[in-house]
Parts: sequence; structure tokens; C-alpha cells
Amino acid sequence: MNNQRVTLITLGVSDLDRSKDFYGALGWTIAEEQPSVIFYQLNGLALGLFPFDALAEDQGRAGEKLGVGGSTLAINFPTEAEVDEAFARALAAGATLLKSPEKVFWGGYSGYYADPDGHVWELAMNPFWPLKEDGSLTLPTTE
Repeated sequence: MNNQRVTLITLGVSDLDRSKDFYGALGWTIAEEQPSVIFYQLNGLALGLFPFDALAEDQGRAGEKLGVGGSTLAINFPTEAEVDEAFARALAAGATLLKSPEKVFWGGYSGYYADPDGHVWELAMNPFWPLKEDGSLTLPTTE
């Protein structure tokens, strides 16, 4: 089995209902919902939303304040127009603007927003990384 993989990303949230509404406004569909956790099926992995206090307890750090913003989750799109459309939808849903989408030095186009709990998302178009029909990404090999 390949050990270089991620199967689940869990984000701590302060208000599960608010986060559910936010991601729903982005057009995301819940795959599984329990009273204290929500899961979304992504391409080849899942994303979970779990209250901060319960997540800290589950990690064996009960009572500890968990931080956010030290990492970025990214969604790549095939065109700049699709980046702009998804970015506008996120802002309308309540995201906090960090950096508007713009052409960037490495030849692509990207912008950043934070979800209601401060988790940072990058929306990008990378002309060097072609996406599959389902939106998934396989990095080009260098030989």
C-alpha cells in the first residue's frame, strides 16, 4: 500500500451549523452527518468538520485551544474564470478575503480566502498542472 497519501482531512470548527451552512453555500454535499461531525466526500479523500473542543479531546489534548491558518487547502480549476466564480461564491457565503485572485509570478492565477473559522483556502489555475475530467490532479512527472 502507498504510504504517501491522505485519506481524511479534519478541520476544527467553532460552530458546526455555521460551517455546514458555509460549505453548503459553496455547493458541497454532505456524505455523512452525525451530531458532532460532518463529512464531505472529495476526490479520493474525505473532509471532516469537527468542533474544536471535541477535536482537541480526540487528539488527547482536552482543553487546549487549537490554532488555524498555518496551512492552506487548495482547489485548482482549469480556467481563471472558474477561479473567479468559485471565489465570488465563497465571499458571498461569508468567507474572509485574504488576497483577491490575480496573475502570479509562477505563471498561474490564484487568490486566498479564509472560511468562518480561519481555515485558509487557495483557489488557483495552474497552467502547468492539467486537471482530469473529474477535477483531480496528478502532478506531471519530470524525467
